[in-house]
Amino acid sequence: MLDLYYWPTPNGHKMTIFLEEARLAYRIIPVNIGRGEQFNPDFLAIAPNNRMPALVDHDVEGEPLRLFESGAMLQYLAEKTGLFLPRESRARFTVLQWLFWQMAGLGPMAGQNHHFARYAPEKIPYAIDRYVRETTRLYGVLDRRLAQTPFVGGSEYSIADMACYPWIVPYKDQDQDLNAFPHLRRWFEALASRPAVVRAYALAATVAENRPLDEEARRHLFGQRQPDASA
Repeated sequence: MLDLYYWPTPNGHKMTIFLEEARLAYRIIPVNIGRGEQFNPDFLAIAPNNRMPALVDHDVEGEPLRLFESGAMLQYLAEKTGLFLPRESRARFTVLQWLFWQMAGLGPMAGQNHHFARYAPEKIPYAIDRYVRETTRLYGVLDRRLAQTPFVGGSEYSIADMACYPWIVPYKDQDQDLNAFPHLRRWFEALASRPAVVRAYALAATVAENRPLDEEARRHLFGQRQPDASA
């Protein structure tokens, strides 16, 4: 059994997409990052960077295996199951380089885009423009890649697609127009219709509905600060 410490964010969606695609047995343990639950000692023992998701695999020899960082988790599950990561060296590292591209580029830049455009207490035009432009540049990189191949990692659907897709879903919030990126739009629409992706996002809606964020929670979330224990 796998325990997924989860909240419905792009990095959380990566994991539920993989788990649904692979039809693995897993248990969702919600981590309401707007309530500061990512700072709980039990969670920090798994994810010392106080970010989610995190994963605990109980189906291993010895102590359960604890993992943080969504890219490492995707690679681990792909190797464990033999799914969505090629075995042949050239194809394998093509997928991995695009996985790392998402982790180092698309995710962080789109995240800063969201923060400065929507949640920062002060609107800073330079920061908004800088991150919108960088997000646009990265969409262009992905569009050019998808002009050459049906999927991000090559000819087959892989963990690179699962990593990138959730960061494209909020494209409107990132001030992006998918019509400007036709190859990216083709890929995006194909992934959105996959049954496992549909199931993963339906699960996300259920978790968020049960634990909504109020304004104080949003301040904790987007400030990434630990709630005041004396409050």
